[in-house]
Amino acid sequence: MTNASKQKDKEDVSIDEEFDWKLYPETEKFLSSIVADFLLNNHFASELSKKMSTETSTKFFNWIDYAIIPESKTSKELLLKLGFTLFAPVDKKCKYGKLFKHSRSYFFPIILGKEDKIEIALKPEELDSFIQAFGINAVIDGKPFSRFRKAVISVEKNYVLSAVERRGYNGFSTDSKNDILEYLDVLSMFFSRQRIFNSDEEGIIFTEKLISSALKLLDNARVSDAFFRSERAYWQRRNLAGQIQKARQDKLGLGWGNQDHHTYRSSRKNFSKMIHIFELMGYNCREKYYAGDQARWGAQIMEHDVCDIVVFTDVDLYPEETKIDFPHKGLEQRKMLGTVGLWVGLHGESILQAGMHHLEARFDFEGLKSDLPKFGITVMPPFSNFEFLKQAFTFGEIWKVEKSRADILLSNSFITKDQYNMFIKNGAIGSHMENLERTKGFKGFNKSSVTKIIKATDPRKAQVSIGA
Repeated sequence: MTNASKQKDKEDVSIDEEFDWKLYPETEKFLSSIVADFLLNNHFASELSKKMSTETSTKFFNWIDYAIIPESKTSKELLLKLGFTLFAPVDKKCKYGKLFKHSRSYFFPIILGKEDKIEIALKPEELDSFIQAFGINAVIDGKPFSRFRKAVISVEKNYVLSAVERRGYNGFSTDSKNDILEYLDVLSMFFSRQRIFNSDEEGIIFTEKLISSALKLLDNARVSDAFFRSERAYWQRRNLAGQIQKARQDKLGLGWGNQDHHTYRSSRKNFSKMIHIFELMGYNCREKYYAGDQARWGAQIMEHDVCDIVVFTDVDLYPEETKIDFPHKGLEQRKMLGTVGLWVGLHGESILQAGMHHLEARFDFEGLKSDLPKFGITVMPPFSNFEFLKQAFTFGEIWKVEKSRADILLSNSFITKDQYNMFIKNGAIGSHMENLERTKGFKGFNKSSVTKIIKATDPRKAQVSIGA
């Protein structure tokens, strides 16, 4: 039994067996040796790896989109033994060689190459920014805002460093699908979309119609890519830690290419409607979360197979509801609010005016923890601190609470008069950035640890002032 499985058995949780994520230390060791050999033989990549560590607190390994390895370095049999599966590329034929993916982990795909060279492709959020950051002469194959673009960055002997930009596509063809103008229209729709309405019901209906309109122009993967680019920008605009870290990563032209998952919070009455919106964009439900009878919290993890985007959706949940299909069955409002419900009551729905509760990206955990304070950002104690998974929030961004929202909470007895006065005077925790590090291919989350941090960031327990 793996350490991850042992830890799972200790938790008072339920988990779908299909999503009992394992550890793959041998696979990680194999891939790490390939990367180490590459860095020894490509000076540009080696220097970039050092800059990623010192200037952005990230690891070169986590920026890899795919690697091409010649048959002289490995074999189909070894890759299958390590847990990879041979895939048929979406392009019908991959010009680079045979494609292998490790679907039970976050590991990057391997292409068994036809030529005697090793190529590693990085995944900056925007390819032009990455090239500009280094002032190099690199030719981009693929049109701006198309599904897939690629540029060769550095060639040293048989070691090729390249970079790719993906916008809702998991293949390898740079041929344009002739949907660029439509993509730009949808991108603009999402970046400028209305978020504040007279009622949440009106806002949810508007948002669903907007996405349905976008889906008439593009496939769901392209729509999803455009949607989450706008969502990250909206969250970042309201989160200082995100602004600072994004600026650090942008110095190397990387953007949020290291994003791990996006976390949304919803009221009980709108939870199934939010789930439906994500399903419209092609998201599939992964594992469900709840953590013990006293937690009063649950979540549905969702993933888009093409975009490689994961969404974590939080909601107040009760023990008797854990056995039902709560993401799709409507949840009635209760007489009490948990941490999630109170956050929504104070700030609004994540899918509307509040935006994401937090963005998680993959970092060098200890590096980011020591580097962010240099910029005035403090990281909270870790709520997951395992060999295979480390997680910690930055201290919460404090948002002003609208009096009208606090009035509704008070009139419904969801908060006390003292809590009302505190929220009006001091504001309440709005958003975080999450420092996350994964190892050994672990793709899941630790439920008891997440419950701990949800309780620790309950606005009723926070005695902070705006601007603190």
